[in-house]
Amino acid sequence: MKQLRLGGTNWQSSAVALGIMRMGVLDQTAAVNALEAAHDAGITYIDSADIYVNGKSEEVFGNALKASGLNRDDFYIQSKGGIIVDPERSHDDLVFGKRYDFSKQHLIDSVDGILSRMGIDYLDAFLLHRPDPLMEPEEIADAFNTLQASGKVRHFGVSNFNVQQFEMLQEAVDQKLMFNQLQFSAAHAGMVAAGLHVNMDDKPTSNDLGMLEYARRKHVTVQAWSPFQYGLFAGMFINDPKYPELNAELQKLADKYGVSKNGIAVAWILRHPANLQVLLGTMNPDHIKDSAAGADVTLTKQEWYDVYFAAGNDLP
Repeated sequence: MKQLRLGGTNWQSSAVALGIMRMGVLDQTAAVNALEAAHDAGITYIDSADIYVNGKSEEVFGNALKASGLNRDDFYIQSKGGIIVDPERSHDDLVFGKRYDFSKQHLIDSVDGILSRMGIDYLDAFLLHRPDPLMEPEEIADAFNTLQASGKVRHFGVSNFNVQQFEMLQEAVDQKLMFNQLQFSAAHAGMVAAGLHVNMDDKPTSNDLGMLEYARRKHVTVQAWSPFQYGLFAGMFINDPKYPELNAELQKLADKYGVSKNGIAVAWILRHPANLQVLLGTMNPDHIKDSAAGADVTLTKQEWYDVYFAAGNDLP
């Protein structure tokens, strides 16, 4: 498994991580199988959030970790907090928030809850889960200092922040913000398209203008979520008849490199020089393994562009 230096530090982890958003709907055997498949595939990074299946995903993960042949030191464990769940609109794995809350006490309570549910003593990383327009950076800084001094969190980051939000928070906190989670795939490549169409009348819009370039300059690890999706939970482009050219190109490259189409979609993300990390959301052991195999494929520059074009993107 390809290794990444995370956040410009000497901290190294697998280029592919396992997101456990859907683990809360699994029984213990299935959860153990998913964790062991990830470990066997070389995945050493786990991503979660306190709201996933209303916290049950972290409970199932903690129990599965204990029941498996693995231990805490086999994984870097990351979670996110800051969303207050609306129980009247949320059920099973579909969770809606009623507000964001980056107050010091809420962030500390969130971490305490995560650690309790997972049955662990510390998080390797804690991320703010989507930007709160009412955030007070100085209060967040106080929370981060308290969490780090207590030994409960080692590193910090954010999720779905734009450049200005990221920079505003980074100016306030003592710790380097090492991560920003952003949706990114061949069929959801607005961050790339925005950079290509600079000074063009047909410039596509993107809420993440300049984030990839900023991440490269500041050595921030962008964690790409929904790597096989074409919209915000709209669906997967893999084997979707709406994407015939993309699937044909993925299959051609899959045949060449001896991996699956999912593997090529992963390789496409990792080929970008921004040092991205791919977050897998599947709990299927076979899909975990065949997707992770893409981390060991290095596409040529033309192959990368061919996948980009096949997904419906263009050059100015």
